[in-house]
Amino acid sequence: MKALQFAKTGDLSALQYIDVPQPVPAENEVLVQVKAAGLNPSDVKNVLGRFPYTTMPRIPGRDFAGVVIEGPQEMLGQEVWGTGKEPGLFRDGSHAEYLTLPAKGVAPKPKALSFVQAASLGVPLTTAWNALERSLVETGTRLLVIGANGAVGSAALALGKVLGAQVLGAVRRPEQICVLKADGFDAILLDKPEDLGAQVNAVFPGGADVIFDTTGFWLPAAVAALATFGRIAIIAAPVDGQVQMPTLALYRKGGSVVGINTLLYGTEACAGMLNQFGRFFDEGLMPLPTGIFESSLSEGLARYEEVNKGGADKVVFVFRSN
Repeated sequence: MKALQFAKTGDLSALQYIDVPQPVPAENEVLVQVKAAGLNPSDVKNVLGRFPYTTMPRIPGRDFAGVVIEGPQEMLGQEVWGTGKEPGLFRDGSHAEYLTLPAKGVAPKPKALSFVQAASLGVPLTTAWNALERSLVETGTRLLVIGANGAVGSAALALGKVLGAQVLGAVRRPEQICVLKADGFDAILLDKPEDLGAQVNAVFPGGADVIFDTTGFWLPAAVAALATFGRIAIIAAPVDGQVQMPTLALYRKGGSVVGINTLLYGTEACAGMLNQFGRFFDEGLMPLPTGIFESSLSEGLARYEEVNKGGADKVVFVFRSN
């Protein structure tokens, strides 16, 4: 089968498009014929060596949608989607024509989503859901999402609306404000960090109950925008992993910082989340994803390089021949 694979880390040029043997499912596993596979920034970081626990040689890729062709009889022919910490790190991932996973590590694909749409959502949805759930977002919560135009930010806006939160998006460009407002969300334009508190308080008097910073750059500024006993969820940090923040102001507000890492969740835990999201889509509670850039796997290195440079498009590898 065709696959992307790397045998060393540190440079994206280590990624090769090659023929490898088709995997064989073990007992209680399924063999999935991959129809589409998402490319996430974490996949790029994996090849660059940011995850030292990755074993090699390794096929990367965490998100996918496809069809079960081997496994338990009741699952044969089932359209599924999945994600989790194991694919691409501890076992071969989805950037290949086939992959194996535990039978309980896949979820039925929502009927409302195409294979391409489903493959674009695994990491963004589970990340956003984990952030909102662990930050105690519920009906009436005043939620600020920084970087609301990205894949994770967009997922957080949609899930926040499903949960009944008051949702405010923060973005960098005026045209992104227009997009958010057209989708029914209030939005503010990010400018100077020292202005964020006043901007948020103008919309949410007293501050936001939860601030989800998807960028890794706004943690210090977010403290001034936080309500009493508020929570700041973070999923990224500067390259050196260090940030200075006004700790005195944070504890005076009784605030807390919540670290969000989906690599703490295996495929079975993620399948449970995806089951819930599937209902949201099939019941019309979540908007269908748009802005997806479809690519062949043979162009994988170019796509990885684009994502590494901060490309805005959500990339999905599509397998049209299998």
